[in-house]
Amino acid sequence: MTKRLAIGDLARQTGTKVNTIRFYEEIGLLPLPNRTASGRRTYVTADVRRLAFIRHGRGLGFSIDEIRSLLALADEPERDCAEATVIAEKHLLDIEARIARLETLRDVLAKIVVSCEGGCVGDCQVIEAIAGAEMPIE
Repeated sequence: MTKRLAIGDLARQTGTKVNTIRFYEEIGLLPLPNRTASGRRTYVTADVRRLAFIRHGRGLGFSIDEIRSLLALADEPERDCAEATVIAEKHLLDIEARIARLETLRDVLAKIVVSCEGGCVGDCQVIEAIAGAEMPIE
C-alpha cells in the first residue's frame, strides 16, 4: 500500500507553505488530492515529486505558465523534449535581458550616488535625479 502524506507532511518534506500547496492545487499545477473520510487532503510520492519540480522551476525563475507547460510535457514522457528546450531558451533570453537592464540601472545609480556633493536636500542631486530632473551624469 502506498504511504499517504497529510498536507503538513508534504509541506515539511518539500519546504513549501501549506497555503502555497493549496494555491498550486487551485490553479491546477498540482492535482486535487484524495481526501480521507474526514475530508483531510492526502498526498503520494508522485505529488512530492511534482511539487519539488514546481518549487525548483520557480527557484529558477520560471513563470507559472512556463511551469504549467513544462509539467504538461513531463506528463507525456514519450514526447520530444524540443519543446522543453524552447521554453528554457526563451526563459534564458528573458533572464539575460533582465540582467542587461539591471546592469544599466546599476550604472545609472552609481553615477547618481557619486554626484552628491553634500549640502542641503533642496539642492541634492540624488533627489533631483530620482525626481526625473536633468542631471549632469558625465
